[in-house]
Amino acid sequence: MFEALSFPYHPAQDGFWGEKTSTLNFCEEDYVMSYYCAEVCNTLTNFLFVWLGTRGIRGCTKNSHPAIFVVAFIGYMVVGIGSTLFHASLKYPMQLVDELSMIYTTCFMCYATFAYRRSTGFSALLGIGLIGLAWFITAWYHKTKDPKFHQDAYTVLTVTVVFSNMWIMERRVRPALKARQEKRPAASSVPPTDVIMKQMWHMVATGLSIFLGGYLIWALDNEFCNTIRGWRHHIQLPWAVVLEGHAWWHLMTGIGAYYYITWRIWIHRCLDGDEDKFRLNWPNMFSMPDIVAVDHISLKDDKRSNGRVTNGKKSL
Repeated sequence: MFEALSFPYHPAQDGFWGEKTSTLNFCEEDYVMSYYCAEVCNTLTNFLFVWLGTRGIRGCTKNSHPAIFVVAFIGYMVVGIGSTLFHASLKYPMQLVDELSMIYTTCFMCYATFAYRRSTGFSALLGIGLIGLAWFITAWYHKTKDPKFHQDAYTVLTVTVVFSNMWIMERRVRPALKARQEKRPAASSVPPTDVIMKQMWHMVATGLSIFLGGYLIWALDNEFCNTIRGWRHHIQLPWAVVLEGHAWWHLMTGIGAYYYITWRIWIHRCLDGDEDKFRLNWPNMFSMPDIVAVDHISLKDDKRSNGRVTNGKKSL
């Protein structure tokens, strides 16, 4: 039955978009599934960015989160749209939209992290510095066309923001939460500091694990590409799509990046002293986390939690 439901790949062919001008080409074979789309799996998986980006923007506007996070989610969506166009066409301009939007979105998150509660002068200098950095990365990458330079720049920016926010969690968020907890009555509905921090670390660990898992799969896909291609042709379509490692990279890093932006929103709210007005709404591991105003939390959301602690209060 498995073989009866399988069909082979099409032979390699010239595609609708003509000559490939991109400097990168991944392990998914070109135009073997569609004449109109060079890399079907790598293209379609980017729609996750559009869905989650739209969700993030709606959450920010509904809950009145700072505008910088709306900008970050817009950048997140642009990454997905650029990647969609790149993998569909394998054209160099679309490759730049894909890769450079990753840099710009991470720069937005750098600004959100380091400009918080700083003076106007410092924030302005930081913004100018990040614009200059983004311009330099853009110019140098366009000149050298070296993918390793782009990957290293993105890694350094991402690691800087992630570890900085981990430091902020323990050195600023935890003490601030404890200080406010001591002033509240024992019967307060606001969850204890340890509960909030445990949740936050759980979200960080989950998002980071998913992100790094996607990176590992992509690395294996690159290293053993010829072998994996052979497996795909043996298994045949449609089942072989589960072996498209770069497509898994899109899905897993897209989810991880969504966690990453949501995490920073929660840090921002806790530093503002708003842990009594907002909560981390994350009913289970198969749902996407959101930072939601307490007034917007419905009974339906609480029931979906199925007993899981979502903000220090257990759903009944």
